[in-house]
Amino acid sequence: MASHIVGYPRMGPKRELKFALESFWDKKSSAEDLKKVAADLRSSIWKQMASAGIKYIPSNTFSYYDQVLDTTAMLGAVPPRYGWTGGEIGFDTYFSMARGNASVPAMEMAKWFDTNYHFIVPELGPEIKFSYASHKAVDEYKEAKALGVDTVPVLVGPVSYLLLSKPAKGVEKSFSLLSLLDKILPIYKEVVAELKAAGASWIQFDEPTLVKDLESHQLQAFTAAYSELESALSGLNVIVETYFADVPAEAFKTLTSLKCVTGFGFDLVRGAQTLDLITSGFPSGEYLFAGVVDGRNIWANDLAASLSLLQTLEGIVGKDKLVVSTSCSLLHTAVDLVNETKFDKELKSWLAFAAQKVVEVNSLAKALAGHKDEAFFSENAAAQASRKSSPRVTNEAVQKAAAALRGSDHRRATNVSARLDAQQKKLNLPILPTTTIGSFPQTIELRRVRREYKAKKISEEEYVKAIKEEINKVVKLQEELDIDVLVHGEPERNDMVEYFGEQLSGFAFSANGWVQSYGSRCVKPPIIFGDVSRPKAMTVFWSSMAQSMTTRPMKGMLTGPVTILNWSFVRNDQPRFETCYQIALAIKDEVEDLEKAGINVIQMDEAALREGLPLRKSEQAFYLDWAVHSFRITNCGVTDTTQIHTHMCYSNFNDIIHSIIDMDADVITIENSRSDEKLLSVFREGVKYGAGIGPGVYDIHSPRIPSTEEIADRINKMLQVLETNILWVNPDCGLKTRKYHEVKPALLNMVAAAKQIRTQLASAK
Repeated sequence: MASHIVGYPRMGPKRELKFALESFWDKKSSAEDLKKVAADLRSSIWKQMASAGIKYIPSNTFSYYDQVLDTTAMLGAVPPRYGWTGGEIGFDTYFSMARGNASVPAMEMAKWFDTNYHFIVPELGPEIKFSYASHKAVDEYKEAKALGVDTVPVLVGPVSYLLLSKPAKGVEKSFSLLSLLDKILPIYKEVVAELKAAGASWIQFDEPTLVKDLESHQLQAFTAAYSELESALSGLNVIVETYFADVPAEAFKTLTSLKCVTGFGFDLVRGAQTLDLITSGFPSGEYLFAGVVDGRNIWANDLAASLSLLQTLEGIVGKDKLVVSTSCSLLHTAVDLVNETKFDKELKSWLAFAAQKVVEVNSLAKALAGHKDEAFFSENAAAQASRKSSPRVTNEAVQKAAAALRGSDHRRATNVSARLDAQQKKLNLPILPTTTIGSFPQTIELRRVRREYKAKKISEEEYVKAIKEEINKVVKLQEELDIDVLVHGEPERNDMVEYFGEQLSGFAFSANGWVQSYGSRCVKPPIIFGDVSRPKAMTVFWSSMAQSMTTRPMKGMLTGPVTILNWSFVRNDQPRFETCYQIALAIKDEVEDLEKAGINVIQMDEAALREGLPLRKSEQAFYLDWAVHSFRITNCGVTDTTQIHTHMCYSNFNDIIHSIIDMDADVITIENSRSDEKLLSVFREGVKYGAGIGPGVYDIHSPRIPSTEEIADRINKMLQVLETNILWVNPDCGLKTRKYHEVKPALLNMVAAAKQIRTQLASAK
């Protein structure tokens, strides 16, 4: 009977680590206080898994910030700007790399594959001197052992680490990161030697890049790396873990040919085709770690279906070599259903958070070994049946409307340049129009008002009055700053997805279903359990109120269907595109109601469009087709004079620019400043963009206030590749997390820069 967990959430069931980190960063508590919270969390997780019966329990999956950053620390790969002079890396250097400090910026963040988790991107070059500078993996193995728990230490594999890195500043972009393999392997050998000496009998290398479309020289790096590690790993059992997608046939062949590896981990939830490869060519006598329990969603496992699949696999690899596992680390799911008080009994029976998934894994392993818990399986079967037949899941009218969208095309009747002309006649905007992305600072007072209204401590009348005053303040401020297209500041909103989900049918919300996004930042994704529809208007009241306070255009602010989908836990009983079409139809109703209410500019944020892009190239065109179609559905019915905006942030968009153009928005605002203006390179390479575009002129994720000259310089750079008549001037993203004393001068400088360039352009004519 063998069970295994790939990894586990770190934040704690009630975000204990988040609050400990933020207290430490604010200098309200000591490093020892932080370490104590962390040690207590690790201890409770290891003991929980041991008492649940898990055989292969992971260690070193805990992190104070991010597991890739932990690997950077282990390798001593600290960029020179942090002034590290050697020795064991402490919190000062570690958190400076993650968050920056008063004098130097943080390292870049990127999305971890197609999840909403962000990792800290290593910066490497030919001059870097690696050294064994963090003993965390060994220390945590010993810590678990002292508690009586023998664990499997987990390391980010050497090849994936390099493939996820980027050339450091000043290093040629063409620099081969894999050329550093020989320099990092000696440190991996030291770590392995120390783990062996401490008594480890298993070790796990996470090599998730194996699911991507790799070139032959990249695959050869795996062979070279594990051949070089072979003698160091002698006497240890080695798992190489992959997740998030199918492993391509060539990568499967490379992986299963590695001589020093005794166990192979595959995601059999998202990688169903990997089954064919296992069936036709799994190496005899090796362990298969079968990821049948979904680590990325919150639905209870269909135990009967999983057991059937495991019995098939048992026939291929043998009874003693099959290990039941999660599809990936449980980092990507919520922590514990025990802390949920808001769900009714039926809905709760359909769910499993990380703690419940640990129990599912072990129950499947026991059943496979002939010790099936009949009562547990029977309860699970009843919950599966109830979910399939529940009337709250299915809405026939919604199903019919969404099905009718398939295979058809939804576009506005007129092309974008004709629409922009019609909109300009109505809106009468100057060249280089200024706007912001949507949200304004969310003050403590504002959060208190929302909290008290939700708890029924203040009346609806008092709530509306308070929100109206806040909107009025934001409108007046924007008029004083002389911004051209205004926003109402979103004071009534908690979160850009949750706010809409709470008003749509088919959504449920947890009380403590937090998931780490990066560092101490956690999100609480809504749960889409049924067909989605819009019972009534969601934003019209506030947008109309805001428009009545000004003669300038006021943007109606919505979250787009693809972002609502990608930032939720989505039902797994129908294809994702079906759910997305349903959301699109609900948003379409809202767009048309805003237009009827006299809102002439409507923005639909699609921040997560690229995030859902499948990892394998062969699957990307299908995703982009339905994702772009979903966006077009929302606004295909509006008149030419209604201007549709969309906003996207923090992703590499250059490879999907044609899909972005195909969205057919009138104006797109997009992150630009933090990613070294990578976005502009696509236009330098000759891509023609005819719609309005606002590449962000300053980074709102930093408290730094940019000068007028700096912003003017950015605008001039944009004008080298974009036409004057399509360029907009705006920040990178919403201003929700900033303070007013930062926002006011930054926006003042932004407007001044736009006016300065307008004057220059006018005098040049």
